[in-house]
Amino acid sequence: MIPEIGVFALALALGLALVQSILPMLGAARNNLLWMRSAHATAIGQTVFIGLGFAALMRSFVVSDFTVRNVAENSHSLKPMLFKIAGTWGSHEGSLLLWVLILAAFGAGVSVFGRNIPDSLKARTLAVQAWISVGFLSFLLLTSNPFERLYPPPIDGNDLNPLLQDVGLAMHPPLLYVGYVGFSIVFSFAVAALLEGRVDAAWARWVRPWTLAAWISLTAGIALGSWWAYYELGWGGWWFWDPVENVSFMPWLLGTALLHSAIVTEKRGAFKSWTILLAILTFSLSLLGTFIVRSGLLTSVHAFAVDPERGVYILALLAVSIGGSLALFAWRAPEMEGGGVFAPISREAALLVNNLLIAVATGTVLFGTLYPLFLEAITGDKISVGPPFFNASFVPIMLPLVFLMGLGPFLSWKRADLRGVIHRLRSILAVSALAALVIWYLTTGGPALAVLALAMAFWLFLATLREWAGRIKLGEAPFKESLRRARGLPRASWGMTIAHLGLAVAMFGFIGSSAWKSEEVVFVTPGSSIGIAGFDIRFDGVARRQGPNYIADVGTLAVTRDGDPVTTLYPEKRFYPVAESNTTESAIRSTLAGDLYASLAEPAADDAQEGAWTLRILYEPLVNFIWLGSALLVLGGFLSLSDRRLRVGAPRRRVALPVQGTPAE
Repeated sequence: MIPEIGVFALALALGLALVQSILPMLGAARNNLLWMRSAHATAIGQTVFIGLGFAALMRSFVVSDFTVRNVAENSHSLKPMLFKIAGTWGSHEGSLLLWVLILAAFGAGVSVFGRNIPDSLKARTLAVQAWISVGFLSFLLLTSNPFERLYPPPIDGNDLNPLLQDVGLAMHPPLLYVGYVGFSIVFSFAVAALLEGRVDAAWARWVRPWTLAAWISLTAGIALGSWWAYYELGWGGWWFWDPVENVSFMPWLLGTALLHSAIVTEKRGAFKSWTILLAILTFSLSLLGTFIVRSGLLTSVHAFAVDPERGVYILALLAVSIGGSLALFAWRAPEMEGGGVFAPISREAALLVNNLLIAVATGTVLFGTLYPLFLEAITGDKISVGPPFFNASFVPIMLPLVFLMGLGPFLSWKRADLRGVIHRLRSILAVSALAALVIWYLTTGGPALAVLALAMAFWLFLATLREWAGRIKLGEAPFKESLRRARGLPRASWGMTIAHLGLAVAMFGFIGSSAWKSEEVVFVTPGSSIGIAGFDIRFDGVARRQGPNYIADVGTLAVTRDGDPVTTLYPEKRFYPVAESNTTESAIRSTLAGDLYASLAEPAADDAQEGAWTLRILYEPLVNFIWLGSALLVLGGFLSLSDRRLRVGAPRRRVALPVQGTPAE
């Protein structure tokens, strides 16, 4: 009965979405206030009904209702409760239901918290959001019903993919989806602005907090997924330029550009077309990622293996959404040009170059991701575009961007004195160059690009601290005065400083763990020793252990340095009998200087060598700076989002609108 209630709730949500997609838009066209404000009730009602459907599916997983096909294929009665709950979004159907729930929740959020948004703009925004809901709710009900029954039901299920039975990955999809789908409301704001024919500073201020919320969640989701891949998959890497990794990274890149572009639109009235276009393209890339993951085009640890016919439906939604919005942009955007005039050397110009570099970098990633797919579709040839291409093409584009990130905050709006700014920063440039030379010497050479990138990381870190110190007059005024100024800084300013520092810190981890990683893959028997990065590691054998729903072979590695005990590592190789699948659980000794990383690969195939295993040992310098930097990025985003200026927004304009049967305001 509960699954049928879930289907009925989704059908009601689709009906409300259809009403919301039409009535408020007509109300905005006819200045009918009652019709426009109907979007408030329909947006909240849609969220409530989708939430009921999601709760019904989660209940089916919690009680192991194997009469529901989705539960039977993705759960098991012996599975820990956390992973039963995570199974709700661990399948194609469940994750899509979470997708539409978040989509509706963002619309309801604008309805509830956007009281200062003009009624016509809010009505059009929520109507566009409902168009997207109609598309995905109909896709869910017609092709991907999460409550489809299974008769006769199996005694037990097939279990969730063992790779997904991890605490980190239990939270990874919801965070990613909040980021992906969060950009939908920014897309809706952009289309609504094009329909109204007006973009101004108030519009940019209304858009910024929603952009920031989506960006924060996407940042956290990507970082959590990277951390999961690092410790769970056993290969010792945190990023492989996998196509499904790329489709989450591209919206993050354009979302970053969108945040900076909206600031210029708000403060200077410029970059209006840039901001609108970036809003459209960011969500378009989110839709493209949804199509790639669910169309059957890819085979990946992240991707869902589904019927390609479903991809045709999403491709049609993609064509309508992207094609329609870009056509509208081409028609209406020229009418909205104008705004502040600025010199070639100014903060606006630096942010414009920032947008161009990010757009080019995103295009590079998009090309590398889609080219193999197009080539296979046209010629049947299969090729792989992997890390060498992306590292050689993406990194050189981003280094000038990092330099501009350090320089930009020192530039004035409209017109800046570049010579004066460089003079102020000459000591930081010298220290950054010296740091690069020291690193070069300590690593006895090393990749030139890595050393240059590390110099840029030092530059960004030191320049950001210098800009913050200048704001509070640290060293120029009495300490109490500097402290008072620090307390008085807007949270958005603190957020910018911490986020820029976070990127610099993460860069230390990116570069150190990529350029100076040590790795040993060896065949070992009990008593074997391996040396790496100054550590001596003795393999003491493997013992078998029974888990809740798996059987584990647990290795024991005694680690010493210069004869002194350091730690004992216990890497695991797990077998899940129900899914008939193996996973690797790495053992990691983490310090800020680097990680000592161990994983068991495969036991010896030769019975004569009982107790022999293939062992992977790595030393990853500075890798934990990646997670530290990511945490600072998220913290900076939250501080900016908590800024009172973003929460209050612009004053609401009261406009008298003739409404039939309702007193005009």
